[in-house]
Amino acid sequence: MDRIIGIDVSKERLDVAVWPQGEAFAVGNDDDGICELTSRLKAIGADAIALEATGGFETLATAGLSAAGLTVLVVNPTQVRAYAQAIGRRAKTDPIDAAVIAAFVAATKPAIRPLRDAETQALSALVSRRQQIVQMIVAEENRARMVRDRQAQKSIQRLLAALRRELASIDADMDGHIRKSPVWRVREALLTSVPGVGPATARTLLAEMPELGSLDRRQIASLAGLAPWTRQSGKWKGKSFIGGGRGKVRAVLFMAALVASRYNPALRTFRDRLVAQGKPKIVAIVATMRKLLTILNAIIRDNKPWQDA
Repeated sequence: MDRIIGIDVSKERLDVAVWPQGEAFAVGNDDDGICELTSRLKAIGADAIALEATGGFETLATAGLSAAGLTVLVVNPTQVRAYAQAIGRRAKTDPIDAAVIAAFVAATKPAIRPLRDAETQALSALVSRRQQIVQMIVAEENRARMVRDRQAQKSIQRLLAALRRELASIDADMDGHIRKSPVWRVREALLTSVPGVGPATARTLLAEMPELGSLDRRQIASLAGLAPWTRQSGKWKGKSFIGGGRGKVRAVLFMAALVASRYNPALRTFRDRLVAQGKPKIVAIVATMRKLLTILNAIIRDNKPWQDA
């Protein structure tokens, strides 16, 4: 890559750095600013443009640049911060951050994957909202078990009723999105054919992991943050950990693995064998998550539903 663009995103503006030339400038994080940015980057001849995921502030720029035919990467901010520390860049300003993002991409050469289309982004937003509502319901149910005051209980029950109505509405909206896409309908049916995988898990995977079925088992595990990494130095070897990747995907796979380890004979046998070998139960569940994701990846790849052995 000859020219890599790093963009530090804030609510009001976009700070831009060009690697390795060192040019830097800023534009507004609005339609006019992105239009100006698109023109300048096309004139520069950018090979890749990288932005950090910043809670949604990057969405407008990502969509605008991608629509203009430019190659856009959304990178993990935790990885960028770790890279900055590794190269001794402790100072933190917006222009420096933009330059670090560009240098990070130049050094690590992350795989360039197609950005999600508008329909997939809309489904992802509904998936996120559903998770938020479920969390609020759980919180209110916990309060209901703690509170003894009658008036407070009535307030909790009113709110719970409203949240459950909203949850049903979100589910109906998600049904509508799925019905609009023949591909999604087929893929949802394939995913839910696996015992332990329900509609919530299937729809999260459709929204958050569109690469499912197009990568090998190691790549898909790494993308989800389920590939174990080990700390080792000389003869010392620490415990293996998982991390990074797509947190929403791991969250639904954890619940699916718990269900599958009870009701899916193949995965129950797999989990029980690990426990019998002395593996801690949480390690066995994480391994079951990885096994389940590998199965789902193969099912989408081969376009064949689950079949009991």
